[in-house]
Amino acid sequence: GHQLLPPPPLAATSPRLLHALAAPKLMLGRFSGSDNESLEGLQQELEDCKNDQEVANILANGIKMRDYTKGVENSIRQVELDSIQDYITESENLVLLHDQISDCDNILSQMETVLTGFQTEIGSISSEIKVLQEKSMDMGLKLRNRKAAESKLSKFVEDIIVPPRMIDIIVDGEVNDEYMKTLEILSKKIKFIEADSMVKTSKALKDVQPEVERLRQKAVSKIFEFIIQKFYALRKPKTNIQILQQSVLKYKYTIVFLKEHAKEIYAEVRTAYIDTMNKVLSAHFRAYIQALEKLQLDIATSTDLLGVETRSTGYLFSIGKEPLKARSSVFALGERINVLKDIEQPALIPHISEAKSQKYPYEVLFRSLQKLLIDTATSEYLFSDDFFGEESLFQDIFAGPIQVVDEYFDAVLLNCYDAIGIMLMIRIIHQHQLIMFKRRIPCLDSYLDKVNMSLWPRFKMVFDLHLSSLRNANIKTLWEDDVHPHYVTRRYAEFTASLVHLNVEYGDGQLDLNLERLRMAIEDLLVKLAKMFPKPKMQTVFLINNYDLTIAILKEAGTEGGKTQLHFEEVLKSNIAIYVEEVLLEHFSDLIKFVKTRTSEDPASSSDKANIGDVEPLVKDFANRWKAAIELMHKDVITSFSNFLCGMEILKAALTQLLLYYTRLTECVKRVNGGSVLNKDLVSISSILYEIKKYSRTF
Repeated sequence: GHQLLPPPPLAATSPRLLHALAAPKLMLGRFSGSDNESLEGLQQELEDCKNDQEVANILANGIKMRDYTKGVENSIRQVELDSIQDYITESENLVLLHDQISDCDNILSQMETVLTGFQTEIGSISSEIKVLQEKSMDMGLKLRNRKAAESKLSKFVEDIIVPPRMIDIIVDGEVNDEYMKTLEILSKKIKFIEADSMVKTSKALKDVQPEVERLRQKAVSKIFEFIIQKFYALRKPKTNIQILQQSVLKYKYTIVFLKEHAKEIYAEVRTAYIDTMNKVLSAHFRAYIQALEKLQLDIATSTDLLGVETRSTGYLFSIGKEPLKARSSVFALGERINVLKDIEQPALIPHISEAKSQKYPYEVLFRSLQKLLIDTATSEYLFSDDFFGEESLFQDIFAGPIQVVDEYFDAVLLNCYDAIGIMLMIRIIHQHQLIMFKRRIPCLDSYLDKVNMSLWPRFKMVFDLHLSSLRNANIKTLWEDDVHPHYVTRRYAEFTASLVHLNVEYGDGQLDLNLERLRMAIEDLLVKLAKMFPKPKMQTVFLINNYDLTIAILKEAGTEGGKTQLHFEEVLKSNIAIYVEEVLLEHFSDLIKFVKTRTSEDPASSSDKANIGDVEPLVKDFANRWKAAIELMHKDVITSFSNFLCGMEILKAALTQLLLYYTRLTECVKRVNGGSVLNKDLVSISSILYEIKKYSRTF
């Protein structure tokens, strides 16, 4: 019931501070000792209250601190008594609160007991789980070990056991795809028994090994009989060897089995195949060669040489017996070049060609035979490598066929005098070498090199025969009283054009040197033949005709002639210049002599030496007959030169040269004293040019 009075404002001030204010001396005396920490705390409180309004008022009003302290203590005591009365008033509520707290405490105690029980049970369960985990790991380890043992044991059992089905197939089954698979399984079992040292010590091996050995022997026996029968089938006439070989390839594992488990039997099979194919292919090529021989067209004999006269070769009497086309092929390439264009074509089928009565130059038969050889060799090489796994087998098989081809080729080459044919064969061999290189088949490299090495010496020998025939030619028998091109020149030009054409893509320097020697020989021969003509002009005409023909044939060959053509163009040019001088001297010798002697002197002094009496006859003579002389020259050219165009070019050159001579004459006339009186007799340059153009229009 007492009203609590609020304490004075100083009540909020620290008691420690109040005591300090009340008894400063005492406090200073107490804190002046060793209690530095308390002193420091007081100092801090003094600092905090420095700005306190109450403290400031107390200090300002001068209130005695002791009285103030007692007032504060009384207030506190009164507050305490009031608080006790409040507690007594609320005692029932406090008792109820105490009971509730006690009940909660009991409940919490019970929950603690329950949770403690749960914790204990969880601990025991955790222990059980650890035990189960350990047992599980142990069982897993045992399971893995047992699986590993089972795997090895099952692999061992699988590798060593011989199923009844395998026995039935090996003993009674036919050789087919299933038999091949069974053979592979049997091979693995044999290798397993032989390779693993642990297997050899097992008791199971004693039961299984005899059975495996009997199966091996049975398999080897059956394979041997099967393969040998297949090989003997190759010996039957008209058998397609390649098709039969392809059908045998699917059984190639039988050869692998024999290699690994019956080497002696494999050697027998290998020998049987070599012997069979050697005989079969040898007989095949021998029959093919005999059929080809019936198709051969003989082109050249030992007397068919460049410098041999026509009469001695019997050409005049043999025209009815042999076609001219065959004879012209001795020196001209012509359509024979097609054999190189047909290099990839299949080999000839002799009986079809024979039925059509077709015959071919030897190089066509040579290409056909060599094409058959490289195709057969390619097929056999690939089969031997695939079926037997041995490339070396090929050489043993093909020793016979190559010998048959070599014997035939050597016999033909020994009697071959066809230089163009031999050069074509050299190019054929080169093309076949490229074909084999593209196929990546090296088995015929040495053979093709050997053939090539045989052809070159023969070509050189035949070429030298042609060269000797020109150098040692009988001029008297070759000479004919005719300025037109000689048949030897045509032979030479066609022969050279042919060889140059065949050398375009190869650039053989040795052949170029031989052709240079041949060119020198024909030039010497032509000069000798030309000297047989009594008149120099006829000699020149003969040379021009022959050189012009040579150039024309070289151009027709489309080879651009090379050095040979350039040389003949030079000598033709020089001989045309000689002819022009000769034909002009026939008709205008006085004029030419005068011009050459007078105009070569100093023009200033020549007028003193030349007079009107010297030039007047020349001017009048030219005016009287220059047209007639040109017409005679035209007729002479027409009859002398085989090539009309060449003749017209020569006539044009002669008339142009004549115009130059006459121009120089007119200049000389102008310088002569009194020469103007001859102006009426001088032919105008335009008139001569008109005449020249008139003859130019004729071609």
